Amino acid sequence: MTDVHTPSTRKSGRGRSQIDKFFDITGRGSSVSREIRGGVTTFVAMAYLIVLIPLIIGDARDVTGATLDAAQLSTMVALSAGLTTILMGVVGNAPLAMAAGLGVTPIVVFQAAPYMTWPQAMGLVVLEGVVIVVFALTGIRQLIMDAIPLVLKQAIGVGIGAFIALIGLVDAGFVGHHEAAATAVTLGTFGKLAGWPVFVFCVGLILMIMLFVRRVPGAMLIGIFVATNLAIILNSVFDIAPEAWGPVVPKVPDSIVATPQFDLLFNVDLFGGFARAGVVTASVVLFTLVLSGFFDAMGTILGVGEEAGLVDKQGRMPGLSRILTVDGIGAIVGGAINGSANTAVVESAAGVTEGARTGLASVVTGGLLTSLIFFTPLAGVVPVGAAAPALVLVGALMMTHVRKIDWENTEIAIPAFLTIVLMPFTYSITVGVAAGVISYTLVRLAKGKARQTHWLLYLMSGIFLIYFALHPIEEALGIS
Repeated sequence: MTDVHTPSTRKSGRGRSQIDKFFDITGRGSSVSREIRGGVTTFVAMAYLIVLIPLIIGDARDVTGATLDAAQLSTMVALSAGLTTILMGVVGNAPLAMAAGLGVTPIVVFQAAPYMTWPQAMGLVVLEGVVIVVFALTGIRQLIMDAIPLVLKQAIGVGIGAFIALIGLVDAGFVGHHEAAATAVTLGTFGKLAGWPVFVFCVGLILMIMLFVRRVPGAMLIGIFVATNLAIILNSVFDIAPEAWGPVVPKVPDSIVATPQFDLLFNVDLFGGFARAGVVTASVVLFTLVLSGFFDAMGTILGVGEEAGLVDKQGRMPGLSRILTVDGIGAIVGGAINGSANTAVVESAAGVTEGARTGLASVVTGGLLTSLIFFTPLAGVVPVGAAAPALVLVGALMMTHVRKIDWENTEIAIPAFLTIVLMPFTYSITVGVAAGVISYTLVRLAKGKARQTHWLLYLMSGIFLIYFALHPIEEALGIS
């Protein structure tokens, strides 16, 4: 793998600390303080996942009607996220945080659990990770990433920026669904901005933008801190419905210390799902898990890597094979610990914007995430409306890469456009990547460039077409 940093950009090893040398902090144009700041920013931006994921899983029942305890899930989600994020920092040396993915977790909850027990569903998650690790170790995963044209990699980064921004706007209540007017999205609620949580978001976003353009270090952290304290004050003064804040209600917890609960640790049945749900049903679920986990992570890694300046002119990243391997291990650990499949999360871009360039930032983020097994109440302090401004600002910055795409060339412009818009419009990185690959391949065929197109793009297009056709396939097989 070609390193994006040429020898001329690296400083002499003399006078550098062991930490600097290990993570190549100076070589990547960063500093220890920037890495720490970036790691803390990523942690604050993603902490809500430690609350949200247990809520998603805890509200569901498996085929036997059993549920998982939310407190136990919180311990597992925090532990698995922390350990795999530290592993990403030490082994992958990338500013990529790991946590249970919002793209994969619903598959476990809504596609696996209705047909099997929780241990069996988590067993499929472990198998997903094993498949992805095999792909990474054999070089198949990197081969697939290298086969994707540079223009699509650039479009993926831009699409993730739009996706991140939309997540922030929706979570904050600035963008919503207008059922009465039958519009898919609208301003706030029923076309109007209303409620103190939205006010908190607006104050945080304005402050964050002003600090950022003034080049104030830690602009995002300051903005999140101010918005969180404003939310706590407003929540204590006014009678605000808890659901208005989302999964996290801003208030000072009665106690910041919690007792970790490890009852779910390694409560996994690897192959029982195939016996309980049937080979076909379990195989369809596993295929969906692998595809979503594979391409969600791929898009995030490329998008965040591009923003961090870790991608060279050919769209390659240093140490990519190690990063991909750790990402697969994250799914194995997540399933084994019963915290759902861990994957690289898009909130990592918030830390990158604050200066994170190396794995030291991930070690900081991972350490803070791991500490939450003892301090889970702290994860319930920062409301999503206070963290959401960071996602919107990061989205704006990632969108600037759109200038690299040649919009005059329709062969490039149409696949890039579909990649970019379908990520936010479908709330799925995988769908955006799929649409881009399929359309790029078809456009090349239409222009008589079949032999000039990488054979893997044809294979991926076929797999993605099967992915889009999964629902009718399931109906035909009687498993939907």
